[in-house]
Amino acid sequence: MMRRKQLLAAMVLGAVSLSVMGQGITPQMLEKFKKEYAMTPSDRAIHNAMAANDVSKLAVNQANQSEMDTYFTYSVPSKGITDQQSSGRCWLFTGLNVMRSKVINEYGLSSLTFSPVYNFFFDQLEKSNLFLQAVIDTGEKPMEDKTVEWLFKHPLSDGGTFTGVADLAAKYGIVPAGVMPETYASNNTNRFTSLIKRKLREDGLILRDRLAAGTKSKELQALKTDMLGEIYHMLVLGFGEPTTTFKWAPKDARGKYMWEPKEYTPQTFYAEFIGEDYQHDYIMLMNDPTREYWKTYEIQYDRHTYDGHNWLYLNLPLEDIKEMAIASIKDSTMMYFSCDVGKELDSKRGLLDLANYDYESLLGIKFGMDKAQRIRTFDSGSSHAMTLMAVELDTEGHPTMWKVENSWGAASGHNGHLIMTDEWFNEYMFRLVVNKRYASDKVKQAVQQKPILLPCWDPMFIGEE
Repeated sequence: MMRRKQLLAAMVLGAVSLSVMGQGITPQMLEKFKKEYAMTPSDRAIHNAMAANDVSKLAVNQANQSEMDTYFTYSVPSKGITDQQSSGRCWLFTGLNVMRSKVINEYGLSSLTFSPVYNFFFDQLEKSNLFLQAVIDTGEKPMEDKTVEWLFKHPLSDGGTFTGVADLAAKYGIVPAGVMPETYASNNTNRFTSLIKRKLREDGLILRDRLAAGTKSKELQALKTDMLGEIYHMLVLGFGEPTTTFKWAPKDARGKYMWEPKEYTPQTFYAEFIGEDYQHDYIMLMNDPTREYWKTYEIQYDRHTYDGHNWLYLNLPLEDIKEMAIASIKDSTMMYFSCDVGKELDSKRGLLDLANYDYESLLGIKFGMDKAQRIRTFDSGSSHAMTLMAVELDTEGHPTMWKVENSWGAASGHNGHLIMTDEWFNEYMFRLVVNKRYASDKVKQAVQQKPILLPCWDPMFIGEE
């Protein structure tokens, strides 16, 4: 009898606990909502407008539609806008644009672009090797392991970071755009990349099966090489055979050679015209308020080549990052810059401004998250890389506006550029790569500390597209 009473009491307690913990939506709740938020005449007008229009068009803040100030105190000359088209290669275009700016200014060229597809060919081949080798390295772990699961979810991507640009250029060099032109597959990467991913996943399963069957390391490496040969063949069909030698000389505004064309390999071309050590002379800076400042962080498996460098950065307050950015621009040196470009973007004017849209007044609600909260809840993160090139300073030397060279074509934004207010910069800027010569001794010392290793699946570290 006692046991029956105890059981009954436990059941009652369980029922009470469930009611306290939570409940589904009830008819009473729906009735409450309906009464408290009964449609007013203004609500009906907004509903009618939203039923037939994009909400962002209705939320345009007309008070912020006055003519933009396009003057900048300091600006690096920009000659020619690139276009990544329907691909996620903004990181590569941006890195190459940083390099070409240096050459244009040094040699007084009217224009110059480098071939993205040349480096992208090797990026895709190297990432394929990285995946297959990582599958071998983690082959004894179960498929449900977090790292193994991440590898098979992300065997390949067309996104990336400046670290990839530096490693690829150092290993394979670069070539002018006319030497290896773009193809449909390089400009429209989604379908072609998805086919390579499918093949890599299949190959990854084969490698795991062979490893489980006791296949020796030497045989596994030979099998992996054969698999990479098939990937190479696919890349040749989609992008073309990578250039090995070519003749080149720059042309003036009239189209005449500025000097006698010379024969180059991609590596000798890079050495002669770029000549900088982007792998070691540059620092990637991050502003991530969810993590401790003045610490370096490294992301596992986030690299473009197996024998290259993992993504490593120094997390800093915005004020320190801005100081280095201003110094670089004053010295006519563009920088790799990334941000959450889709937030508050007026794409027609090319303006990134917190006052562009008034969603709160339109919807009658408040948005109250700060930058750290948006990061933690996956509401914001770096999505696009561009080339930081200009800054407007007030009378006290504080930045009020910034400008970037984009890679969405000359017809997009403000003549191919985007202008951002400093307030927007504070909220949605994430990464900047600067030459060490613009860094303080404190920054240089901080970069030398042992980095904190972060997992490859961390949401903040998806490559820019």
